Amino acid sequence: MSSYVKGFHHVALKAKNFTKSMEFYTKGLGLKRAYGWGSGDSETALLDLGDGNYLELFAGGSEDAPDSPDGAYLHLALRSDDVDAALKNAVSAGARITAEPKDVPINGDRPLTFRIAFCKGPNGEIIEFFHNDEL
Repeated sequence: MSSYVKGFHHVALKAKNFTKSMEFYTKGLGLKRAYGWGSGDSETALLDLGDGNYLELFAGGSEDAPDSPDGAYLHLALRSDDVDAALKNAVSAGARITAEPKDVPINGDRPLTFRIAFCKGPNGEIIEFFHNDEL
């Protein structure tokens, strides 16, 4: 079987205080903003972790998130050159689709289109298959 997964792309974190979290990850840990979009509770940024890996930081988190069963992390994203095939392989191995493959145009720092799909793994974990040639 051919692997359509080409490595880790990002982990997504929902920040209870977006500004404070951005400051922590950029000034405190030295990450660089690679791309961003939205505003207010919809603001989102991809922060470069190095080697083509990112932390996706979402605004709009709640004070209760770290104590909730889901925590603050939203999903694990895996880089793929064929999102549709990766999802199909995951489903054949027992995953459940939570979002069908689709192209998502984002008008952020510059216009980009992401090809994404989501599924739930065997432990209830949310997995995103992600493709974009620039990020």
